Amino acid sequence: MAAVRESDRGALRELFLRHEPWLVARLTRRCADSAIVDEAIQETFLVLWRKPGSWRGEGEVAAWLWGIAIRSLLHQLKPRASVVDRLSALRRDEEAVSAEEQVLTRVEYSDVGDALHRLSPELRAVVQATVLDGLSTREAATLLGIPSGTVKSRMSRARTQLREALL
Repeated sequence: MAAVRESDRGALRELFLRHEPWLVARLTRRCADSAIVDEAIQETFLVLWRKPGSWRGEGEVAAWLWGIAIRSLLHQLKPRASVVDRLSALRRDEEAVSAEEQVLTRVEYSDVGDALHRLSPELRAVVQATVLDGLSTREAATLLGIPSGTVKSRMSRARTQLREALL
């Protein structure tokens, strides 16, 4: 990341080669449209290139990239057409947004989404990995580079903070 901050394209390429495959795999689980997934991936690495300083050096780069990637995907899925246009499209039997995509979009722009954004980056990363990605504690620990016990304790703190924020 330090090299990317210095506009080193080779470092960007290395990060892309290291992280793009798993980002594509995870985003594809959320959205079957490969064009939308590709847009989200491109946007993720554009953000990385344009704003490398937004990673504060806390936590894993992979978790930070995942946060950007999922927000980029949700942005791509955000309905932009009027209700009439969307209903007309459904009538024509065009491919509709999946139920999972609709839920993720609604969560992102709801009180729950606001509460998630107020969590610290460490807690938010654990919630994203375990709840939004559906990873096991062990898988989340591997992704985030922390012990399984830390995933459990952070998830417990996140649940408490979310519960308080939503009451």
